[in-house]
Amino acid sequence: MSNELEHRLVELETRVSFQEHALGELSDALAAARDEEARNALLLHRALEELKQLRGALSANPMSADPAAEPPPPHY
Repeated sequence: MSNELEHRLVELETRVSFQEHALGELSDALAAARDEEARNALLLHRALEELKQLRGALSANPMSADPAAEPPPPHY
């Protein structure tokens, strides 16, 4: 009877160890996903702010392009 009990105990300890390992991997993956989400949110926020600034600049003075900065037309 003690051999059977010992076998069951070893099996349960093995399962718990496996579950602890899997839980650690899931925790690491979740932390990485949260970090990536935060980086993506920051990039999106920066892109939206830049777009707002560009729209504001264009709506304030749509003809403000410097002709000297333009390349010459193809017929030159």
